[in-house]
Amino acid sequence: MSKKLKITIIGAGSVSFCPTTVSDILRNESIQNADLEIALMDINEEALRISTEFCEKLKDSCKKDAKIESTLDLKQALTGADFVVTAIEKNRYHYWSQDFHVPRKYGFRQIYGENGGPGGMFHTLRNLGPMLEIAKAMEEICPNAYLLNYTNPEAKLVGMISKATNIKVVGLCHGEQIGIGQVAKILEMDKNDIETEVSGLNHFGVVTKITEKKTGRDLYPELRIKERQMEKLAQWDELALSRIMLRVYGVWVYPGANHIGEYIAWSDQFLASAQMQYFYDPMTEKPWEDKDGEPLEFIYSIAGRNWEKDLFKTDKKDVFKEAFDAENKFTQNHEYGVPIIEAIAFDKPLKIGAVNVVNNGYAPGLPDGMVVEIPAVVDGAGIHPVHTQPIPTGIAAMISTQGAIADLIYDAYMEKDRKKLLQAILLDPTVSTYSNAVNLINELFELQKDILPEMYW
Repeated sequence: MSKKLKITIIGAGSVSFCPTTVSDILRNESIQNADLEIALMDINEEALRISTEFCEKLKDSCKKDAKIESTLDLKQALTGADFVVTAIEKNRYHYWSQDFHVPRKYGFRQIYGENGGPGGMFHTLRNLGPMLEIAKAMEEICPNAYLLNYTNPEAKLVGMISKATNIKVVGLCHGEQIGIGQVAKILEMDKNDIETEVSGLNHFGVVTKITEKKTGRDLYPELRIKERQMEKLAQWDELALSRIMLRVYGVWVYPGANHIGEYIAWSDQFLASAQMQYFYDPMTEKPWEDKDGEPLEFIYSIAGRNWEKDLFKTDKKDVFKEAFDAENKFTQNHEYGVPIIEAIAFDKPLKIGAVNVVNNGYAPGLPDGMVVEIPAVVDGAGIHPVHTQPIPTGIAAMISTQGAIADLIYDAYMEKDRKKLLQAILLDPTVSTYSNAVNLINELFELQKDILPEMYW
């Protein structure tokens, strides 16, 4: 008799995440032999419908006899679940544009505005309520299930869920894989020929060890030499900040300047796009507000962009249909989620390069209780974090500050206290003035009042 297995995907209307995740599930050899049910859940009915239709076609193409359930009801999706995968976001680019532009309006040298900086804090506040709702519903309906989270800000959300519930939660991200790819490229080696260890914070990770698989040879001396030989402007927007930090701190930091830079006050000196992110006229324009009902443009990287734009915008495309009809969506995404499911459900021991878990002595030099990104061994008994080498003191200090910020945001949310949020923002290295921090909080609460939790001075 085959093993029964139910995997629930919340945020299944995602045009990028859901199809590749379902593809990974259906193409996994162990899971193929299970009595499989996949529950797709989202609050956007139209996006969910399109996603479900695609997944049914994908199931047929894989010749897999799996049950695919589609629902708008959270409790129904969670009933009987063994694993719950979350990748949720409401009006992502609309609010993200505000997270990015408003802090810059007040003079804060914020980059990206996703996980770090004041923008990352408001991003946390918007997603924390829905994520806690999911986790608390799991406590009631499927208390033994694992929550595999891809929703950002990864570290902050996983930490707060761990504080507020007893759910078995882990945060997953492919940033570590990007970092290893960068190191391998500089060394001019196949990434399969090197062994690595990472530690630190999601989107601010440190490669603590790099060795050659065959010989055990330490590859860091060679990496430092090779970096000096690289072209000065090679992949500047992705690698420049990591290159400088390698010279200063002696270690490679990943995944790229736009993510790392969120946690560092001086990072915009090594990110060309920081000076180019959305041109606007401050006399007549407010780029943090909606324009013609469309998300506002801001760029993440100068790489691969066509700067010769048309004078006027073309007609909108149906982004959902375009994404789900694309042939390449049938490919696997190689995220860690499905391998973790396989390892636990079928007791197949596996080493994972990076998971986001609460630190309990695993990452020396970083505070216990904060979420860190470290390797883990996964088997039928669960997820077992691996103790790592210490990271340089200067970087550890930057990361530790982020742990304190996360604690203050959690307290602010639970106590509905804007003063606690102000304390968190004043700790951020990109914030330079008290009065502008207060004004920033008030403006973003007004702009995002329909989605933010109520908080008071």
